Amino acid sequence: MALKATIFKADLQIADMDRNYYHDHSLTIARHPSETDERMMVRLLAFVRHADPALSFGKGLSDAEEPDLWKKDLTGAIDLWIEAGQPDEKRILKACGRAAHVVIYSYGGNSRIWWNQIGSRIERARNLTVINLPPAVSLALAKLAQRSMQLQCTVQDGQIWVTGNDETVQVDLTMMKTPAQFAR
Repeated sequence: MALKATIFKADLQIADMDRNYYHDHSLTIARHPSETDERMMVRLLAFVRHADPALSFGKGLSDAEEPDLWKKDLTGAIDLWIEAGQPDEKRILKACGRAAHVVIYSYGGNSRIWWNQIGSRIERARNLTVINLPPAVSLALAKLAQRSMQLQCTVQDGQIWVTGNDETVQVDLTMMKTPAQFAR
């Protein structure tokens, strides 16, 4: 018998001063049996950073054709495709062909090794952003994971603070690749 996804509930209070976005979100997150708390919380962090009423969780690990998060416009075209982890070159380029913008949140101790191996091969992807989370940050976020979470999330000047369980995690993101139109 196949293992079923574990359901998590997250009530987020998001104050994104960089985008003037102030909203509460009640999310239901299905954590795949092979997914860690660390990866799930990276997906949740990606939601916080790109929060929008049209942003939704995809099937992620359960379906190779869908991202971890995505935002579609009213015609069904994909505006934003978000991946957590270290996808392979083929998946990244396919996503870049399907979406207006692709963002990858790389995390874990081998993120730099992955980027050194793949970075030059995906440089041509003009609509791609790659962001690295230091291992200490993703592990600290994992400690906030509970089946029922109430998190306060503040975004200001590119930094993110996530507070829950009387703990605050400061998230400093490292940009590894920015879209070509923004690169200087």
